[in-house]
Amino acid sequence: MIQRIQTLYLLLVVILGTLLCFFSPVQFLMPAATEYAHLNVLDKWPMAVMTIAVPVLAFLTIFLFKRRFLQVRLNIMNVIFCLGFYALLALYTGYVVKGHEPINDMLLKGADWYINVWAAIPLVNLILLMMATRRILKDEALVRAADRLR
Repeated sequence: MIQRIQTLYLLLVVILGTLLCFFSPVQFLMPAATEYAHLNVLDKWPMAVMTIAVPVLAFLTIFLFKRRFLQVRLNIMNVIFCLGFYALLALYTGYVVKGHEPINDMLLKGADWYINVWAAIPLVNLILLMMATRRILKDEALVRAADRLR
């Protein structure tokens, strides 16, 4: 299980996905303010579901090494969650800047927004999930080739 490279890819997805739960991908600065307001992903429940689902599914996928096609399906679902995270991040950022969504009980209409380094984690996870899926499919092809030789 650990000797497979896709397990290491999935373990990295678990670690990075867990880190995203604790750091803010976007911060906002009011024109007259000197401190930043942070958009925590766990404060908004749709983003929290997407953020928590990615590492949990990747962790479960690690232990399904005997069911490779299920692993591939779960990885594809994880990729969709990573893309959904970016869609929700853009949606919430737009709502906050327009003044429709409060952060820390403040409306930040017309605020400047800045993307942090932590916003790249879902993209890195997406790449790692694609690499893991590719390796899982290679394992399946190897097993099928070995079965034909018997």
